[in-house]
Amino acid sequence: MYKRVLLKLSGEALKDENAMQILNVDCVKEMALMMKALHDEGVQVAVVIGAGNIWRGNLASGIGIERAPADYMGMMGTVMNAVCMSSALKEINIPSVVFSALPEISGLTVTYSPEEAIKAMENGNIVFLAGGTGKPFFTTDTAATLRAIETKCDVIFMGKNGVKGVYDKDPTKYVDAKFIPEITYNQIIEKKLQIMDLSAVELIKDQDIEIRVFSMSDPENFIKVAKGENLGTTCKRGE
Repeated sequence: MYKRVLLKLSGEALKDENAMQILNVDCVKEMALMMKALHDEGVQVAVVIGAGNIWRGNLASGIGIERAPADYMGMMGTVMNAVCMSSALKEINIPSVVFSALPEISGLTVTYSPEEAIKAMENGNIVFLAGGTGKPFFTTDTAATLRAIETKCDVIFMGKNGVKGVYDKDPTKYVDAKFIPEITYNQIIEKKLQIMDLSAVELIKDQDIEIRVFSMSDPENFIKVAKGENLGTTCKRGE
């Protein structure tokens, strides 16, 4: 169903809670195999990974770090996660390129450009779009929507832990929360649903790019959704 997909993944999905490590080897391998499965189906894959396993912005105020340098620290964390995942793909013979909005690191990253990222995907590479937007004061959500627009993706996949999609309120706090199988971007903004930053929703609301929100408890869900199976919530442009 989808030709080109942007995966918006949480850095915290890579974290090893038990060992108090920023990376869990099994999680990294599982995520790499999920990307390989999409790649093997002929789907062109772009990936934006957060850095929540390495750096959380709310630590900055306690330490005394101003917003701009704190944001750059987060951007550097996304580069670390992207390089990690690219290396994991190399181990299973899947080619990838790490593009970064931050200055190039010789041998690890190349400078991001939409044209080069599209060309890399068309040539069979999974591409990582790291370094956020390259500017402070923008979230990873905003970076993901911007990159999806720039690289002409059909859809953004947002795998979630513990929930099957979008609800009218937080299902972890309210037992009467109602699951929403389909919703428009304008409705998300009106209801102020916390699917992603509302500024990111504003950016994408007039684009013909869907956002699919679903449980990532089963890695096979990524393949099922890519093939058009009706899992989770579909967010899309409204009338």
